[in-house]
Amino acid sequence: MKSAARYAVIGMLVTAAWVTHAAQGDWAPEKNVELIVPSGPAGGLDRTARTIQKIWRDSKLFAAPSTVANRPGGSGAMGYTALAQLKDGHALAMASPTLLTNHILGTSRIHHTDFTPVAMLLSEYIVIYARADAPFTNAREVVERLKRDPAALSIAIGSVVGGTTHIGVGAALKAAGVPVKGLKTVVFKSGAENLTAILGGHVDLAAGPADQVSRHIESGKLRVIGITSPQRLRGAMANAPTWKEQGVDVVVETWRGIMAPKDLPPAQLAFWDSTFARLVQSDEWKKDAEANLWGTTYRNSADAKRMLDAEYPRLKSVLVELGLVK
Repeated sequence: MKSAARYAVIGMLVTAAWVTHAAQGDWAPEKNVELIVPSGPAGGLDRTARTIQKIWRDSKLFAAPSTVANRPGGSGAMGYTALAQLKDGHALAMASPTLLTNHILGTSRIHHTDFTPVAMLLSEYIVIYARADAPFTNAREVVERLKRDPAALSIAIGSVVGGTTHIGVGAALKAAGVPVKGLKTVVFKSGAENLTAILGGHVDLAAGPADQVSRHIESGKLRVIGITSPQRLRGAMANAPTWKEQGVDVVVETWRGIMAPKDLPPAQLAFWDSTFARLVQSDEWKKDAEANLWGTTYRNSADAKRMLDAEYPRLKSVLVELGLVK
């Protein structure tokens, strides 16, 4: 009898474990999924969100409908605040380094630990570039000038002080030994205005994502000084040197990821973890990544959390060096 009772208890435990596992693995959205974009239409985060929504639909990754909701304002704070007020996996938000820098700069109280990281999907890299007829041709020559006088060259950044472009410039030049607090940066509203300023000869250098400048590099109007990627990019940027190959040991990712409400139930997190792992393997995603010169640096939920925890102090260090944080 004792043996029979023991086996009965074991059977009950196995059954309970199986039911729990099934419950965690069987969740799927039952109503509309809202993908929040903490910026306006037509920007980088918005374009990525709409690509994600299209792949969800075309690949039938789940049956429920979905919408993209733009919540601009406060350098992303409005969108992140909206997500923080929600409770389950029917709402997600696009995320970028501004989620961290807003908190570091004191413009938002929202911390990345107020959410559940779901995935890191891709990386963009910052290009520092000049006109093709500039009197300097590579990172070494630029760094030598700026070491002598950090304000010797004007550098166009967009679209906010302490933003991802500014951090890309600061991190690269800091790694090269330039006292970056003294840099002469000029803030423009957009990457398009950066391009207009550099092509018109109004600034000496400019910085922005690779896809924004690739056609001007290809046409010969602009010259790349350095890219913050770990290796050379593709296509029109294939001949453009990285900072690393020019002796400056720095890589800066302008990542795009997905966040969910805090304390997301395990079954819901498991669903989204699996869904995004499949999404980044789709032909449509890979084609979009190729066209936009993205780094395919996918990280699942656990790896995304580790990355964010490490990224916060790294970004803070750069912002301190730039004189924007004490």
